[in-house]
Amino acid sequence: MTSTDGGENRLRILHVMVSLTPQASEYHEHSLPVMDERDLTLCTYFSPEIVPPAPIRLYGGDNTLRGFFRALRQALGAGEYDAVHAHSPHTAFFLIVAMVLRFHPGLRRRSVCTVHDSFYDFKLRNKLFLIPAFGVFRRVIFCSHAAYQSLPGILKRLVGSRRRIVQNGVDVERVDKVIAAIEPRHDATFDVVSIGRLEPVKDPLALLEAFHRSAGADDTLVFIGDGSLRPQLESAIAEVGLADRVTLTGQIEREDVFRQVMASDVYISTSHGEGLPVAPMEAMACSVPVILSDIPPHREFQADPGLIPLVRPGDVAGFARELNRLRSLPGEERAAIGSACRELVESGFSLQRMIEGYGVIYREIQSSESRP
Repeated sequence: MTSTDGGENRLRILHVMVSLTPQASEYHEHSLPVMDERDLTLCTYFSPEIVPPAPIRLYGGDNTLRGFFRALRQALGAGEYDAVHAHSPHTAFFLIVAMVLRFHPGLRRRSVCTVHDSFYDFKLRNKLFLIPAFGVFRRVIFCSHAAYQSLPGILKRLVGSRRRIVQNGVDVERVDKVIAAIEPRHDATFDVVSIGRLEPVKDPLALLEAFHRSAGADDTLVFIGDGSLRPQLESAIAEVGLADRVTLTGQIEREDVFRQVMASDVYISTSHGEGLPVAPMEAMACSVPVILSDIPPHREFQADPGLIPLVRPGDVAGFARELNRLRSLPGEERAAIGSACRELVESGFSLQRMIEGYGVIYREIQSSESRP
């Protein structure tokens, strides 16, 4: 991964995040790919689950508010930053508290937050956390056009000209390094994969029912992710007699996700709400066809209306119909669809494009700080 932030004028960024886990996007998309071009520091609320490479500084909280503010004060005192970037409603609100408590005199001028979901998907508490950030932060970044459009009009006016839109991207190079070692599939089964939290908004039960209605005798379905619906989903799987053909992996490493996707014929999302999901992008980067729910964020992938079928959320029959249609296609036709999906990601949703978009915003703040 290359960047334009090298040399003496390296960007200095503090990412303030809830947790540092093997799945954290703030780590995988915003830090690792640019750790050689930017001076990066991470500050977390929860105790970190992993240790980043040496170029990335880490100030970890201890699962308490007191511990988080102690870590944040240490991070802010460790050096100057061009941007202090909050990645959740919680950390955005905590940064405002830090501004009020005067943790650092230039904190507000350097403040950035990203809204990683559509507004209607946030819990009421998180909406209330975000509203002050809309009025205070120097830049408010939305991960998709749909995420911005989901704001009520009064909040759009509150954000005003400080809003920016930088669509999420996928690290195609990282995907390629993993899938290069995978042998091509030659089996005759039709294998379905879904990635996401097992929560009502993702509607995994609708996917299970669609698979049950459409599945052939040897078809398989894999759910990657975990959540509160897991016990209910396990019971439903047993009830329909699919325990031998439906697998729940729980949370797995990112590289294992790519391997699982490569072992599948189609990726499917039945979600009712998103920001701009990375999981279907990663599936497309693996040259796997996708079936998506018809929600505004998913429509941003529709450069070619005939490439990605969109199904109304909750329409079990519609998802089953699309699964049947893809299964009926010759393998070479599914491969051609997968190749076109790959081209779509490379041209419009690369991680490099996303990183450059954030770099422009960081530079805006940096240049305004340097003016007399």
